[in-house]
Amino acid sequence: MSNISGQSCMASVRGAYVTSPAWLEGAGRKSVDKFFQAYKNELRRQISKTTSVTNSDSMAPRLDQTNKATNEETVQKRLLKLQKYHRYLSTLTSQQMPLAARGLAVSKDQSREFMACFPDIVRELTETGKHIDVPEASKWLAKLLQYNVPNGKKNRGLATVLAYKMLEKPDKLTPENIHLANIMGWCTEMFHTHQLLLNDIMSGAEMRRGVPCWYRQTNVGMAAINDSSLIQSAMYSTLKRNFVNKPYYKNVLEMFNEMLLKCSIGNYLEKQIMKTDKPDLSLFTMEKYEAITKYKTSYYTFQMPVGLALLMAGVDDPETHRQAKTILLEMGEFFQIQDDFLDCFGEPSVIGKNGTDIQDGKCTWLAVVALQRATPAQKQLMEDHYGSSNVEDVQKIKDLYEELQLPHTYSVYEEATYDLLRTQIQQVTRGLPHDLFFKILDNIFRQSI
Repeated sequence: MSNISGQSCMASVRGAYVTSPAWLEGAGRKSVDKFFQAYKNELRRQISKTTSVTNSDSMAPRLDQTNKATNEETVQKRLLKLQKYHRYLSTLTSQQMPLAARGLAVSKDQSREFMACFPDIVRELTETGKHIDVPEASKWLAKLLQYNVPNGKKNRGLATVLAYKMLEKPDKLTPENIHLANIMGWCTEMFHTHQLLLNDIMSGAEMRRGVPCWYRQTNVGMAAINDSSLIQSAMYSTLKRNFVNKPYYKNVLEMFNEMLLKCSIGNYLEKQIMKTDKPDLSLFTMEKYEAITKYKTSYYTFQMPVGLALLMAGVDDPETHRQAKTILLEMGEFFQIQDDFLDCFGEPSVIGKNGTDIQDGKCTWLAVVALQRATPAQKQLMEDHYGSSNVEDVQKIKDLYEELQLPHTYSVYEEATYDLLRTQIQQVTRGLPHDLFFKILDNIFRQSI
């Protein structure tokens, strides 16, 4: 297939599947699911074996060369060279930042409404007469919550509120119920913080959200493990205080417990690859990558907020939840692929972080696709340099990614995934509002729909 460009191959796949959905209208749900799985498998097959055109125009420039200044003018010049890849460009420009880099796009009023709930939650947890015999513990919990919970992008919490407002009947969107939705959103943020504290310790991370990780703080260290349990307990206490008398309370607890188990499985799968100082590249398969992504990220980042909103709106039909879950997990997988790409090729001044996936030896989409395409010599280069913190080793891996033309492959993959997700959303039944999923899709790809 060396005489066929990756873009034309992907286009042929899209033409065969996504652009002819008419027959899906009358198809059964199982047939539709098989159709989308077949499309996804074919897309994966094309990516693993196809390289893009070899002329220099097809190669997007690297965005993190250390020998160039990272001022705004330099960044803009680099980005201008990418305009021929509109999907690729939409991932890297500050004007069209994707969800993985800038967070969920909501109105200022919605954001203020959400933030206004947090001080009350902290106050209820620390100043309501509980544990009066150990005031220092309440003071520590307040500090722990304020340092770690409210300072991220708050994607999960805002998505919970957004979904609830779009799913609930208009006559039930009372100030009280909207306030409860905001509290539920903060519970998802506490869940997320619990995961982050543990992940930072396990990965040895230095920084989180532009400040030192909690366990790196003076007088914290490995006590952060207990602090993560404190946050988890605060989450369950908040749920009980506000929702214990609601008919959906039991199902909400079950969902949080289920997500905790799934995240633990995801962490286990990821750590199996890193049993030694060097990652085991023989385990870097697309199946393994998808499993890690689904369990560690997709379930609680995408399915959980919408699932909780459905429960709050009185929707507990298993088929409705299943249809929502199918689409949301697909979105979650692409969200992680997008994050992997930005970690390597994104401009730190634009995306707000310095990527360390290569140094950490993580099983990323870029690494998996590179190993699928690599020659024996290129695979040996990966073995020798992947997972090293040495600047030259990191640069050799990035050079290899460009040699294999992964930036171009990503841009084509992004467009194919966008088409697939739009088609899947259009097939949703059971009364789920298409606009909800299109809103989430819009935030992932950051473009007008």
